[in-house]
Amino acid sequence: MTGAAAMPAPAARSADPLRLSINLEGAEQPGQMSVAVQIVLLMTLLAVAPSLVLLMTSFTRIVIVLGFVRTALGVPSAPSNQIIVGLSLFLTFFIMGPVFERVQQDALQPYLDGKMTSSVALDKASLPLKEFMLKQTRTRDLEYFLELGGFGPTAVSAIPLRVVVPAFVISELQSAFQMGFLLFLPFLVIDFLVSSILMALGMMMMPPNVVSLPFKLLLFVLVDGWHLIVQSLVQSFAT
Repeated sequence: MTGAAAMPAPAARSADPLRLSINLEGAEQPGQMSVAVQIVLLMTLLAVAPSLVLLMTSFTRIVIVLGFVRTALGVPSAPSNQIIVGLSLFLTFFIMGPVFERVQQDALQPYLDGKMTSSVALDKASLPLKEFMLKQTRTRDLEYFLELGGFGPTAVSAIPLRVVVPAFVISELQSAFQMGFLLFLPFLVIDFLVSSILMALGMMMMPPNVVSLPFKLLLFVLVDGWHLIVQSLVQSFAT
C-alpha cells in the first residue's frame, strides 16, 4: 500500500495583521487642516450643534413666545412640549432659510469643491449668521458686552462673535418677554371679568380659571390666534 497522500498545505496567511493608524498627516496644502483634525472638528460641531441652533438663530424667541401662549390660555399641557419645540424648529428653519442658503453658497459648496480652505470657509460661513444676529440685537446690549470685554470703539463689521452671540441672546429674551406680556393682556382681562362676576353672584368657592378657560379658548379660536401669533413672530424677524 502506498502512503497516505500528503495533505495540502494551508493557504498562506498575510504576515501583516489588520492595523488602524490615526495620525495628523494628510494636509496637502499650506493652511489646510488635515483629515483627522477636520473629523475631530466635525464631531465637536455636531456635539454643540443644538446649542448653536438654540442661541444663534430665531429659535429662542419663538419657543419662549409659544410657551407664553400656552400659559396665558391656562392649558399647561396643550399643546405638548414636543409640539411646541417641533413647531419652533420648523419656523426657525423657515426664517433662517435665506441665511442657510448664503452659508451653503458662500462657504460650504466652495469648500466641498476644493476652491476654499477650511479656515476661510469658517470665516465665510459666520458672516451671514453674524449679520442676522446684528439686525436683531439692541445697540445697548452690544455696547455693554463690548465694554465688558474691554473693547474700544469698534466698527460693526469688526465685532467678534464672542460679543455678538451673548448680546443677541439677551436681546432675544427681551423681545420674547415683551411679546409674552402683550399676549397675556387680553386673557388677563377675561380673568378679571370672570372673577368680578363670580364675586357679584356670591360664588366664592367656584375657581375662576374653570369658568374663564372656555371663554379664553373661544376668543383664541375666533381671532385665529395661532395664525396671528405665527405671523407676528415671522414679521418680527423681517426688520
